[in-house]
Amino acid sequence: MAWHQISVITNEATAPDLADIFSALGAVSVTYMDAEDEPVYEPAIGETKIWSNTQVIALYELNVDPELIRSEVYKQFTEDELQQWLHETIADQEWERAWMEFYKPMKFSDRLWVCPTDQEQYEPGTVCLTLDPGLAFGTGTHPTTALCLEWLASHDLTAKTIIDYGCGSGILAVASILLNAKMAHAIDIDPQAITATQSNALKNKVQDKILCYLPEQFNPLQADIVLANILAKPLIDMSDKICGLLISGGHLVLSGILFEQAESVINAYKHSINFNPLVQQEDWIRLDGIKR
Repeated sequence: MAWHQISVITNEATAPDLADIFSALGAVSVTYMDAEDEPVYEPAIGETKIWSNTQVIALYELNVDPELIRSEVYKQFTEDELQQWLHETIADQEWERAWMEFYKPMKFSDRLWVCPTDQEQYEPGTVCLTLDPGLAFGTGTHPTTALCLEWLASHDLTAKTIIDYGCGSGILAVASILLNAKMAHAIDIDPQAITATQSNALKNKVQDKILCYLPEQFNPLQADIVLANILAKPLIDMSDKICGLLISGGHLVLSGILFEQAESVINAYKHSINFNPLVQQEDWIRLDGIKR
């Protein structure tokens, strides 16, 4: 199946209204993209940030008349508000499999492989985690996840209890069990993340050692290791809660933090955690330390 794709560049104030009109005119999806390579950092809870110049992309079925869409849209906005209107017909494809052309086996600390299905690696002294793109964030390709996987693969997890706070795909919880952790508790606010974690645990045959929760379902406990790969602001806001999940002498691993945010996160935890030197990959850093 093919699709009509319409894209147009507009400003930050107009983009949401344009997206609403595209949807009202029958778009099956509407997407925002950066039109000028402008960074947008994490929003506050409940806030959606977009770019000063935003490309709004709408996808329509082939039975829709693109010229009629254009005519209706231009009735609502001035010429100055809409730039670079573009219509093209695009072929359908298996998007997940297309993306996997760029997803190759990755090795962490000579102990842990993370591989897509049918590309598993088996070497003496290593374990292999099989993971495919799915409903939730986390394949190991992003620096924030890679930094956490590197930490896990370089530490002895034998008989340890793990909490993965903000589990996403469950990659950190699954990796922990494959690396000999005793039990992992995976928590996320997104039900799709819970579904993805359970699916990946089953795929890797560790489902009996991973328990999954929405936050309201989780009865707080203390673990040997707490992993939180989220974003700086929720890490700061939840610092007391996260520290409370860790035993004295336990390890805390925090990621999802930009370099310029590190000091603020450290300040939020320094009352309880002795941090090691930060570890950086691209613009992102990992903080890890031990609870006093």
